[in-house]
Parts: sequence; C-alpha cells; structure tokens
Amino acid sequence: MSSIDIERRGVVAVVTMNNPAGRNALDLEMRRALLAAFSDVAEDDAVRAVVLTGAGDAFCAGADVGKMGGRGLAGSRQRMKTMHAMVRALHGMDKPVVAAVRGPAVGIGFSLAMACDIVVATPGANFSQVFTQVGLAPDGGAIWFLARQMGFSRAKELVYSARKLTGEEAATQGLVQRLEPPERVLDEALALATQYAQGPGLALTMAKQLFAHSVSPTLEQFLEMELLVGPQLSQTRDHAEGRAAFQEKRTPRFTGQ
Repeated sequence: MSSIDIERRGVVAVVTMNNPAGRNALDLEMRRALLAAFSDVAEDDAVRAVVLTGAGDAFCAGADVGKMGGRGLAGSRQRMKTMHAMVRALHGMDKPVVAAVRGPAVGIGFSLAMACDIVVATPGANFSQVFTQVGLAPDGGAIWFLARQMGFSRAKELVYSARKLTGEEAATQGLVQRLEPPERVLDEALALATQYAQGPGLALTMAKQLFAHSVSPTLEQFLEMELLVGPQLSQTRDHAEGRAAFQEKRTPRFTGQ
C-alpha cells in the first residue's frame, strides 16, 4: 500500500514517498497526498527545514504509467493541475528543502528533486526525463528547472535523448550538490537541513524569494504553458503507442501523430 509519510526529527520534517514496491511512482492519490504533506509542513511553525526522500531503493520512478490514458482532455488537464499544485507547494515553500536521492529520479521524480533547494544523491542514482519515450513533452516544470540549472543546450540534449544521468554526472551538471554512499544519503540530507534550520529563518526565506524572482519567465508562467501543451499530447496516437510499448516492454513505433 502506498502513502506519503511525515516524520518530525526535531525542527526538521522528513517527507517520504512510501511506495517501495512501485519504486515510489506517483499516481493521482499520491500526488494529492504529497501536496497535502507539503502544505502541512509549510504551515507548521515548529518545522524549520524539510527533507524529501523515497522509501526503499528509489527516490521516485516518475508517474504511474499503468494508470495513464483514458482520461480525455479535461481529465488530463485536471491531473496536470494537481501535479502543478504539488510542484508549486514544494518549490514555493519558504523553508529550506533538501532532497535525499537514492536510485531513480525519473520524470516527475526528477522535477521534484530539482524543485528542492539542495540535492544529496548517491553516485549511482539515475536522473532521467523519459517523456519522449512515451510520446510526451516533459512536465512538472522540468524544462524550466533544467534550462536554468544545466543551460539550454545540455538540457535539450537530455530531454531529446531521454538518456539517464548518474548521480556523478548530475553533480558535474550542477543538478546535485552532494554525493554520498547509499547508507549516508539521508543522514547527510538531515545534517544539511538541520544546519539550515538553525540559521536565520527569515533571511533564508527572503533569499529564496530573491532567487525565485531572479529568472523570467517565472515558474508560474511556465506551468501555464505546460497546461496548454501536456493535455493535448496526452491525446495523440504517439502517446498511446508509447504507453503501450512501455507496458509491453518493446520499442515504440512513433508516427508523429
């Protein structure tokens, strides 16, 4: 059974995506629960910093592909709105947020990691945007984050190829700030979050706001563009073919329709 767990460790809240059997892939129910968890810790004055992680040997293997399809355009837009609310709640949180990444951070999992302030990962973690393999464009603010953290050319190559970055490669691209062995990732993330929690909270909040307003378009404006693009792509033949190929473990045969 999947869930989103919140554990208080002093002034730090640890939010865990807890669906290890599914490698913490997010279905709609888990997205809503994650949104509620972010709202909970954001409003808790006793919490001064947050760690986001995944149970088991994965951070988040992306969306639950098995539950994609059959929603229609309106359903796809509603699903994306829920996802956007989740990303906004994480990225816009006033408190410092540290991601502890083991194993895959794929698709929306990759976006969640990048929406955090600092990423601690294992050298063997893998980060990938696999949307083109199922006939979709990246969502969850992925291109907004990638373009700003990697630069446009490298971000385009990563998205177009859908290839994986190891934790070590992600660190060289500026996507990961600390590398630790698997048994140390969560401890290091907690140590960093505790350090930030002991700092001047209002000054850190204002610094986050300045960073958020230092780029254009804003994340909010970019997510509105995603809302125009994503639901339309969800209705294409290529997406249906990509989804079927993923479930059948074969190479998709795209036609550009």
